Amino acid sequence: MAGFWGKAKNDKDTGVSADFQRALMQEVMTTELLRIKALIATTALLAIILCTVYFFAAEAVSRVWHGNLKPEYLYSIIVPFILFELWVHSQITRHMRQGRDLPVIRRYLGALIETSMPTVALALHINSMGSVAALGFVTPMIYFIFIILSTLRLDFWLSTFTGAVAAVQLFCMAMFYHPAVGDQAEPLYYHAARSLIILICGVLAGAVGHQLRRQFEASIKAATARDRITNLFGQHVSPQVVERLMAEGTTADSDIRRVAVMFVDFRSFTAGARTRTPQEVVDRLDGAFAVLVEILDRHGGIVNKFLGDGFLALFGAPLHAPDPAHRAVAAAREMLEANSRINEETSWPLRIGIGIHIGEVVAGNIGSPRRKEYTVIGDTVNFASRLEALNKDFNSQFLISEAVRDALGEACDDAVSLGEVEVRGYEQPMAVWRLG
Repeated sequence: MAGFWGKAKNDKDTGVSADFQRALMQEVMTTELLRIKALIATTALLAIILCTVYFFAAEAVSRVWHGNLKPEYLYSIIVPFILFELWVHSQITRHMRQGRDLPVIRRYLGALIETSMPTVALALHINSMGSVAALGFVTPMIYFIFIILSTLRLDFWLSTFTGAVAAVQLFCMAMFYHPAVGDQAEPLYYHAARSLIILICGVLAGAVGHQLRRQFEASIKAATARDRITNLFGQHVSPQVVERLMAEGTTADSDIRRVAVMFVDFRSFTAGARTRTPQEVVDRLDGAFAVLVEILDRHGGIVNKFLGDGFLALFGAPLHAPDPAHRAVAAAREMLEANSRINEETSWPLRIGIGIHIGEVVAGNIGSPRRKEYTVIGDTVNFASRLEALNKDFNSQFLISEAVRDALGEACDDAVSLGEVEVRGYEQPMAVWRLG
């Protein structure tokens, strides 16, 4: 919550906490609006009941109030109270639209004014029906409406303050209109006990509101953390990966990682797309990506970004993986098998090109202040992209680097050496191996 004079508290985790504070502020103000609506509705209902009883049971009303009740006395309280609540509602709504919180001092002043309304009504009742009858009648119970609804403020101290104001004002009214005289101390203990119960109710309402606030905070923190991860990694992260990222507390700060980088591309896709409708193209790509990305998820990889009719996948970042090369190759093998099965069932078969390289990269949150993206940068990424492109030259589907071959060891006895190959952008020929 904002500080006492409306200034927000500092938070160490400025990345998540800024979103969290905004979301929490909106939630607290939303429940405050709900509280105001409930107060207005309750007050309007009481006014209707009062009017109905006055006109249909006039004789009973005259006996209870000794003929002194005039509805305009009570409406002189009810109408200003409703107008005040409508004004508060408009102020909160305006602050919400501007993305600003209400200063806490205004919340306390509002609570003081609201809780004083039953006290004014009690004074009118005492003048109409006498102190003993009025203090034992229904008006003191109205304080409980304000105390119960104060839980929607989600603030322990505001609810406690509401209970304290009600308790003090009720006790002062009782002592002023029905003071203890001489040795007769019963009124003092009688009214003190009632006021103490009201105060305790305020504390309990505050405890309930505080617990609700903690639950809201937990939910909002989880939601804002999830949104932040989704913003960093796009929509290319499965729910399982999101859960692991949240559990590991990934911050996406730039660091050096050893990762396996995989580039995947559909060969001759552009040529096939020329003879098909845009919807057919999208449906074919979506169907293929759905299968391939599901395989990546199961092997611990993530799609860092889609590149038209292909994508860049990572193993070892942002989630740590003890054997990224093994995972990447196993995923690639399964992807080739899955694509072959899909091709048998479709009129538009697609040929995959895959290139995998392993090495160190700079991984982190990169971009402008307004738009950032988690990505990897380094020669490892560039070489993996060049490897995938070589599939066209060798009429192959799956190429790996020497580093991946060494990392796999005996696990890739089926690797076929293509020798030292000229790679665009590299002065020296590079060893390339074919799998699959």
